[in-house]
Amino acid sequence: MDEIFVFTYFFFFALIFGAAFAFMWRSMDLMFKQLDEPIRQIHPEMRNVKPDDELLVFKVVEEEED
Repeated sequence: MDEIFVFTYFFFFALIFGAAFAFMWRSMDLMFKQLDEPIRQIHPEMRNVKPDDELLVFKVVEEEED
């Protein structure tokens, strides 16, 4: 009778250990996939701009005084 309890204990121990390892492996895999993707937040004023739209650019050119 004692051998059955020992076998049952080690069987469930191995089952729980395998499930915990699989859960950890899957969680780390998902985390690394999320880290590979860059987070790009679009500025609120640029959300309606399409790729072919021309934008107004203002550049300040300082003239040198002699």
